[in-house]
Amino acid sequence: MALIIRQMVLVCALCVLLSPAAALAAAGDDATHESDHHEDVLELPEVHVHGLSLNKDQQLGPVAKSTPWPGIPTSLNGQEIDDWMKARLLVSKHAKVTVVVLEPCKHRELTTSGVTALGKWTFDPQMKGDDPVDGELTVRIHFRTR
Repeated sequence: MALIIRQMVLVCALCVLLSPAAALAAAGDDATHESDHHEDVLELPEVHVHGLSLNKDQQLGPVAKSTPWPGIPTSLNGQEIDDWMKARLLVSKHAKVTVVVLEPCKHRELTTSGVTALGKWTFDPQMKGDDPVDGELTVRIHFRTR
């Protein structure tokens, strides 16, 4: 009986692996413009769970809780925009956020919109073991209209 169940599980697994849906998922990945947006992706570190011991040298970055995105200012409505800015977010051990513009947009209004939105982001502070410490992360915001 156990042999028959194992054979049935093996047949089901092969059916799933050989189904056309698996091939379509791989083909769909080619449709993304990943190479255009490598720097646009915000990668946040994993979440620290209090009470779990970490290696002494392991330190995690600030963890975002809320990330409202900036909008296009009304003064630029109807214009074709392809602009970006780069900013560093300094997150204190008390979770206070300070925005430092590293590279502003060509349009001053977009930089202002980006800084305003980034100032509203909230974080859990960076941790060193179970102790909060000052941390930072760098983000790139891409403004684009068509």
